[in-house]
Amino acid sequence: MRFDSVDLKLFLAILETGSITAGAERANLALPSASARVRGMEEVAGTPLLVRGRSGATPTPAGEALAHHARLILQQSERMRGELSRYGRGLKGHVRLWTSTAALSAQLPGDLARFLARHPDVDVDLEERPSRETAPALRAGLIHIGLLADAADVTGFETRPYCEDVLMAVLPVDHPLAGRGRPTFADVAAQPYVGLTPGNAIQHLIEHAAIGLGLPLKYRVRVNRIDAVGELVQAGVGVSVLPTADARRVAERMAVSLFPLPDAWARRKVVVAVRNREALPEFARQAFDMLAGAG
Repeated sequence: MRFDSVDLKLFLAILETGSITAGAERANLALPSASARVRGMEEVAGTPLLVRGRSGATPTPAGEALAHHARLILQQSERMRGELSRYGRGLKGHVRLWTSTAALSAQLPGDLARFLARHPDVDVDLEERPSRETAPALRAGLIHIGLLADAADVTGFETRPYCEDVLMAVLPVDHPLAGRGRPTFADVAAQPYVGLTPGNAIQHLIEHAAIGLGLPLKYRVRVNRIDAVGELVQAGVGVSVLPTADARRVAERMAVSLFPLPDAWARRKVVVAVRNREALPEFARQAFDMLAGAG
């Protein structure tokens, strides 16, 4: 199929605005031209991509699939342009790395700082992603290196141990659970909860664990900063669960109690993974070897 970047940007603009007219305006196209492009895309696809009605335009299942791939293609195109411009400024390498929250909140920042100091002509494109997204991205060749939970599907990857993390219950010091020894996650999940914002990888893991117990979290508030979680817990707003490194940083500054969760799923081993070490560019291989040696 042959869709150019103008087609893809137009289609996404239509979905974002809810109509072909508004989408055409956002994409800086005349309405007749935009309509012709949509018809052309549907002819190439061999199926309708939009449902047109009085209230606007909505995607068909095929349209939803196109939107998903359009976002990926345009994102990769932007990355390609950015990476090539860096080479034009003398950059020798650009490592694409996705990491789990556990690794990012523990030792990864320090390890990357040492690597980048030794390699001033290399940049690292770092993103925090859940392991369920990192493994497919690594398999598809979208990234060079992944740091992900060993419980993920790592079949066919070269992996090395990287770090281990235990999720910690973070409680107000005078909370009843703080006086009961070592609370389980079920104990914590039954309490009013201070959470991180939607999309956060660790919060996604915790939500699924709670749903698995039949105890969906009772959020009192959700925030996007770890220190804000600590401040709210300290104030008695609710309880929370954080990775060890984050929990300890909170406890250094605020009056909270920490307890490692005894649940098996809360102890997470992180591995550093690549598809094929020998096939990596030299700079990415050096980054992998450094991270593998840090484990």
